[in-house]
Amino acid sequence: QVQLVESGGGFVQAGGSVRLSCATSGLPWRRYSMGWSRHIPGKEREFVAAINWFGSPTYYADSVKGRFTISRDDAKNTMYLQMNDLKPEDTAEYLCAARSSPAGIDLNYEYWGRGTQVTVSS
Repeated sequence: QVQLVESGGGFVQAGGSVRLSCATSGLPWRRYSMGWSRHIPGKEREFVAAINWFGSPTYYADSVKGRFTISRDDAKNTMYLQMNDLKPEDTAEYLCAARSSPAGIDLNYEYWGRGTQVTVSS
């Protein structure tokens, strides 16, 4: 059974940093690309970042380029999202996802986590 579990969310002040983790199990990790999306109530789910197998290439939404960094640790079957210089508009539920096709800027994933909330105060 495939499981993706996010952690690391919480409350942070604008300008602060947070690192999200996505721990996976039951997944043929090295053959799967991974990604992060976010959801704000009342809005559509939004692509944030994606990373291909072996860690390259990576993709980012324009709104987070230069502030967020996606990475993966093949020894731990875990993906990360380092979020710096956070803004109130980054407040959302962040979800990780996995798929067997190459990474891209879409949200067509086979497996999803349940999400972790990040709230940025001004």
